[in-house]
Amino acid sequence: MATTPRRPSNPKDAAEALFRPAKKVAAPAVERPAIPNTKELVSLKIDSDVLAHFQADGPGWQDRINDTLRAAMKPSD
Repeated sequence: MATTPRRPSNPKDAAEALFRPAKKVAAPAVERPAIPNTKELVSLKIDSDVLAHFQADGPGWQDRINDTLRAAMKPSD
């Protein structure tokens, strides 16, 4: 029975082995069904006068922008 030494025979090889990057296995993508009526936080650049128009009526301006964008999505008849 061959015995292996407690210390590697080449200290440089042992040191380099410690600093090699670990091989990472990517986790499989999880597909989640879309939840209806959820909102996503986004960053959107719009003209300041457009923003002022929607904010002029007070709270709820984000919902008003959303309603306007939703109306623009509908096909015209």
